[in-house]
Amino acid sequence: MDNPALWRDTVIALRFFSRLPLPALPGEKDPHGLPDFTRLIRAVPLAGFVLGGLAGAVVLAASLVLPPVIAALLGVAAAVVMTGAFHEDGLADSADSFGGMTTERRLDIMKDSRIGTFGAAALILGLGLRVAGIAALVASVGGGRTALAMAAIGAASRTVALGLQVHLDPARVEGAAYATGRPQAADWHVALAIAAGLALLLIPAGGVAGGFLAFGVAGLILPLAIRFAAAHVGGQTGDLTGATQQVIEIAMLLVLVAIAVPVGAA
Repeated sequence: MDNPALWRDTVIALRFFSRLPLPALPGEKDPHGLPDFTRLIRAVPLAGFVLGGLAGAVVLAASLVLPPVIAALLGVAAAVVMTGAFHEDGLADSADSFGGMTTERRLDIMKDSRIGTFGAAALILGLGLRVAGIAALVASVGGGRTALAMAAIGAASRTVALGLQVHLDPARVEGAAYATGRPQAADWHVALAIAAGLALLLIPAGGVAGGFLAFGVAGLILPLAIRFAAAHVGGQTGDLTGATQQVIEIAMLLVLVAIAVPVGAA
């Protein structure tokens, strides 16, 4: 394996998942090319941890001087800007595909850059639930614990969502889902183990039970997403993977809100 250092793979994964201005690595031939996830999948939880942590840092800083809802809005805005609405785009395209009556039509809708009514509604609801969940966490457990939870959720949601690429063939022989390769199950399991370790950072916000339940919800959503993708378009696409990440992120946030351990609680 060329350049096997995990830190290099993390930088490459960050470049794929975000718009962060990362410099080319020594010996890197095409820093803006699509990465090979058959090799990089172990770095996905670390990349997600960085992106979630940066958004969490914005929430923490803002919560020191602003109300929770504004801090949450700024944190979600930072996440959207950093990633170029990468996963949000997948959510919107996947929602719009509900308007297609055949597999071919649904795939065509996903490729269309225009946003429809279903996509707009999904974006509004998705962003609203994330802002509301983060604001509720800040109000309950404080900005610091919320920031830790956001970092852990960033790692878990992206890693678990890649299970679609592990378990399903691409629905079409083009696009990012096809070009980035099909990860091996063994490598994905290693990435899941890393994400599970990082999920310990959920405990300050949700306690041991809340942390385990939040991570467990991600595992429950994945098989449903796999079954849906197979029935909807006959395989996986990058849009469906992005939509799955968004659903997992929202679900984990809501679980933590429901079982939050308030600051000062025993």
